[in-house]
Amino acid sequence: MDDRMGETPEYPDYAERVLEVAELIPGGRVMTYGDVAEWLGEGGPRQVGRAMALYGGAVPWWRVVRADGVLLPGHELRALERYRAEGTPLREASRSAEGHVPRLDMKRARWDGAAPGPAPADGTAAARGARVT
Repeated sequence: MDDRMGETPEYPDYAERVLEVAELIPGGRVMTYGDVAEWLGEGGPRQVGRAMALYGGAVPWWRVVRADGVLLPGHELRALERYRAEGTPLREASRSAEGHVPRLDMKRARWDGAAPGPAPADGTAAARGARVT
């Protein structure tokens, strides 16, 4: 029997930081892989994507997304269900789009790490409460 049962698994430091950011993203909002890397001040979109792919199952993985708003391949329907439940802004798919799966409306759904809140109607940085550095 494994005497580590019930313990929280240990993740590599970078992955732990990525997962912490994913947990901060409010419902109805998203951050891109690049946004997370920029917020952390290290790594890049690929490193964030790798950390999410390997360790992100226990956090709101659907809130860390591609910059183009395309839903995560292979997980589109699960993610879409969560986006709709959280009220995440979506752009309906055109009839020519494969599978007619909507995309995220990145202008309205993107969160910059500032105070949580609903997605702004106009999608501007000021309306999102952009973090000033």
